[in-house]
Amino acid sequence: MGHEHEHGHGHGNGGHGHSHGVSGDADRRWLTVALALIGGFMLVEVVIGLLANSLALLSDAAHMLTDAASIVLALTAIRLAARPARGKYTYGFKRAEILSAQANGITLLVLAGWLTYEAIRRLLDPPEVTGGLVVATAIVGIVVNVAAAWAISKANRSSLNVEGAFQHVLNDLYGFIATAVAGVVVLLTGFARADAIATLVVVALMVKAGLGLVRESGRIFLEAAPAGVDPDALGRRLVEMPGIDEVHDLHVWQITSGNVALSAHVLVQPGADCHGLRQQIERLLDHDYEITHTTLQVDHSQLVSAAPTPNADRLLPVLEEHCDESHGPVHRERPEVGHTH
Repeated sequence: MGHEHEHGHGHGNGGHGHSHGVSGDADRRWLTVALALIGGFMLVEVVIGLLANSLALLSDAAHMLTDAASIVLALTAIRLAARPARGKYTYGFKRAEILSAQANGITLLVLAGWLTYEAIRRLLDPPEVTGGLVVATAIVGIVVNVAAAWAISKANRSSLNVEGAFQHVLNDLYGFIATAVAGVVVLLTGFARADAIATLVVVALMVKAGLGLVRESGRIFLEAAPAGVDPDALGRRLVEMPGIDEVHDLHVWQITSGNVALSAHVLVQPGADCHGLRQQIERLLDHDYEITHTTLQVDHSQLVSAAPTPNADRLLPVLEEHCDESHGPVHRERPEVGHTH
């Protein structure tokens, strides 16, 4: 029995890349614009929030602080991810952006917890709120956040890191809208609790965005297959290709946002063209799944014994146990000769 080990690595061939048309320099430029807008207005809002005694404004200012922090994290992660892979860091620092996204999600959840406590306290004992200052500041805040959200949207939002910064700013925009409504209610009716109610609306949005970021970043850290790729269905599809007997040790994971990798051990029929089948697999993965970073070990399968069919009129070949321990399911073309490790 002859066997060969074939390793195929593709990076954006066949017309599928992961740059999405936005460079790291462009990302940094747009994120810096958003940071300047948010940082400048945040300082103004803290002063007015204290003068107006508005928790909604102060909560918006606190949220803007996390907005600024999230953008700083995004900028830092972009610089780290651009460093070349070397030494023990064989993927470089590409996962820095996922760390940043997770930090953004966690800060949203922590801030939501604090604001919930403060809002409930103010619902029970509402303080005096200066509605006019609240409305005017919130309207300006809406304009600033629309501009900041637009700037971040010009960056690469397919990056979970940039998406995290965008979610921070977008939630802040919703918060300013809620704050403006609360200010109008206070002005027209004197209902001071509207300020705390607006804060709780923002909290709900923050929790939704924070959970989404933590969940998605957690999936990448746990090496889960990316959304839209079912490893079992992919394995079954590969063994349906003529000439392939078995696929096992099939792993699909994301190195970072939009950077999907795959590895697998493929057994092909004795005498089959290992090189040709590997190339067919790579073309299928590239065209149908946009997976271009692949490592495939291709070996010839070996027939070691025979097993009778139920009606005993003919014998079916049985494949050799190829690996002592396979990670995940073993995919075979003919279920009647299949086994699992």
